[in-house]
Amino acid sequence: MAYAVIRVRGQPDVNYDIEYTMKLLGINKVNHCAVIPENDVTKGMLQKIKDYTTYGEIDEATLAQLIRVRGRLEGGKMITDEYLAENSDFKSAEELAKAIIENDYKMKDLEKGKPIFRLHPPVKGYEGNKRSYKNGGALGYRGEAINALIARML
Repeated sequence: MAYAVIRVRGQPDVNYDIEYTMKLLGINKVNHCAVIPENDVTKGMLQKIKDYTTYGEIDEATLAQLIRVRGRLEGGKMITDEYLAENSDFKSAEELAKAIIENDYKMKDLEKGKPIFRLHPPVKGYEGNKRSYKNGGALGYRGEAINALIARML
């Protein structure tokens, strides 16, 4: 299982611990997305940054589409199936997505691949960036609904 984490808020004067945690995950700007494995360490990190991000379990089809549409290499080039076949053990984005979700591979392990996805703002906007998802906002844990949000941001 893997989590997709999207930064929603980008205000200045963020607590140092929260800012440092987001820096470790690589989500330095609003609408940046990182895909991280599910373990106790990352769950603690997500709990710390829940007031500035939204996260949930990403499925294989959404991750494959995310890699195809917004995945980038150094220099801004797109990740293609041809590049994956030549420079990795995977023949397509679907195989890479499956390996990432099963925690066998990470985006940063891809040669010249960027581990962060720069997304567009969501169509029709966020639900509200000051309240949790359970209370009608956009922050915190949203479970499988993260896939619908990512689809709106591609």
